[in-house]
Amino acid sequence: MTPSRQFLGGLFIGSHAVAEGLLTKRQLESGGYRRVLRNVYADPGRRHDHELKARAAALLMPADAALGGRSAAAWFGAPFSLAAEPVVVVVPHRCRWQGPSGVQVHRTDLRPDEAWTTEDGLRVTTAARTAWDIATLEPTAAAVALLDGMVRDGRERQHGLTEAVLASEFLRRRGRWGSRRAGSLVPLVDGRAMSPPESRVRVACHLAGLPHPVPQYAVHDDGRFLGQVDLAWPEAKLVVEYEGAHHFEGLQIVRDDERYARLTTAGWRVIRLGSADLRDLDAVVVRIREALVDAGVLD
Repeated sequence: MTPSRQFLGGLFIGSHAVAEGLLTKRQLESGGYRRVLRNVYADPGRRHDHELKARAAALLMPADAALGGRSAAAWFGAPFSLAAEPVVVVVPHRCRWQGPSGVQVHRTDLRPDEAWTTEDGLRVTTAARTAWDIATLEPTAAAVALLDGMVRDGRERQHGLTEAVLASEFLRRRGRWGSRRAGSLVPLVDGRAMSPPESRVRVACHLAGLPHPVPQYAVHDDGRFLGQVDLAWPEAKLVVEYEGAHHFEGLQIVRDDERYARLTTAGWRVIRLGSADLRDLDAVVVRIREALVDAGVLD
């Protein structure tokens, strides 16, 4: 292990630091260092999140391995996974490395051109390979949310993972394990989505057989712009808005109330969702279905 990898991102391998005399074992265990993974520590001030765990795993993984799946997705525009979720490391079949607790090893075929090295020395699977692993390994809603973020970012950055490229890459892998499932997700991916909650609601509606909503829809009334909404069924004049924590801060509350007033005055129905609603998506689907029935879109 080279020194440049040992202290990547403010992390260090405990046994190496002790062996090199940088600190004693007692200092390591009682000095306030945060243990991120087995034998990997961080400075006390570092935020303990999934990115930190991923960087810690990168210190331990073999040279021919790569961060992959949900852990690699953030390098292509998707939000980082939760800190509690295991870091995904992709390794070739011949590699026997097991990884410590907190690391999920995905042993599979990994070609040299399916991984790259970031500017700060992390080996990460390419956008196409990351998307493939997400589509074949993650639950449907989680996979679509990650892919939405990657495709949105791909439209703006040079990795270029658009909906069309995603479909082409998955078609090229037809016949491999998981290809049928991956192909079934392609119609669900939409780079217009701006947040994982939007993606989750959209997937729940699809699985329930409801008409597909339009993400990030700009609502106009007689040429007057009323607002941009998370999800819309224009034919039903129905809007679904997810309100994260920032919607309950200061002037944002006033702005939201004014926007919703404009929408309802123009005849639009607004369903407002919070984090608690996402714990019961079946109930959310019922509310949306009832609104679509009331609008005459569904029987």
